[in-house]
Amino acid sequence: MKKSLIAAALLGAFAAPGAMQVAMADEASPHTITGNLTLASSYRFRGIDQTFGKPTLQGGIDYSHASGFYAGNWNSNVSSGAGFAEGNLEMDFYGGYRTAFGDVGVDVGGIYYYYPGSHSQPLSGTNAKHPTSNASGTVDNTELYVAASYKFLSAKYSYSVGDYFNLPKSKGTSYLELNANYDLGNGWGVNGHVGHLFPSGYKYNTAGSQSISYTDWKVGVTKDVSGWLVGLAYVGTNANGSCSSGEFYCFASSLDKSGALGSKTKDAGRGIAVLSVTKSF
Repeated sequence: MKKSLIAAALLGAFAAPGAMQVAMADEASPHTITGNLTLASSYRFRGIDQTFGKPTLQGGIDYSHASGFYAGNWNSNVSSGAGFAEGNLEMDFYGGYRTAFGDVGVDVGGIYYYYPGSHSQPLSGTNAKHPTSNASGTVDNTELYVAASYKFLSAKYSYSVGDYFNLPKSKGTSYLELNANYDLGNGWGVNGHVGHLFPSGYKYNTAGSQSISYTDWKVGVTKDVSGWLVGLAYVGTNANGSCSSGEFYCFASSLDKSGALGSKTKDAGRGIAVLSVTKSF
């Protein structure tokens, strides 16, 4: 009897670490925090140039819970000439809930775009070419979104609950996009995107009759190189950005709070190849 008790005690002593490991694995934290960092040759938001063709450094952090709720922050440098007078930083804050039913995923949430240090521009003076607001204040935008995915395909609908990036009377502007991301194996992947902006209310030009709606698209390829995701994509749009006729998506190299534009201009919707390197951790 004593021998049996001693053997059992020894067995329990040696088995305890393994048992504790199993218990710890069973009690894995429901919380997950990840980060990402990207260096790219240009920043395109919905197909439109945000950095006047210059490189961008971007990064963010994401929190997710096993229940499906998530929240995060993402940041990028921008050009003030893209409509963010004297601003040079974009900060996005978002949160929502996602779940899956087999191969079908559903995601609902909201996002707040904020440009610290920027100034909205009035509809007057030289800045009538690129108005961003009827009043002063920091440029921002709040959207609600709903998305669905099936295997490597996804669709997303975003709706602005206020004036779209401070454009006057543009509440209700929406954006619909379709995306595809296909894994080819051996670290290779291909992706595609098409989206369309549906503006609400706001019209542009001195006569107030030109719509700012447009369609954008992207095709690209990615390669995982030792944990670094290298991407090359072609981005294009049919946005009205001719600088010879002063169309809406012709952006200047800079914009200050008085409405003065930089000396250089570019068609912000022109087709361009974008090279990027991303690291997730």
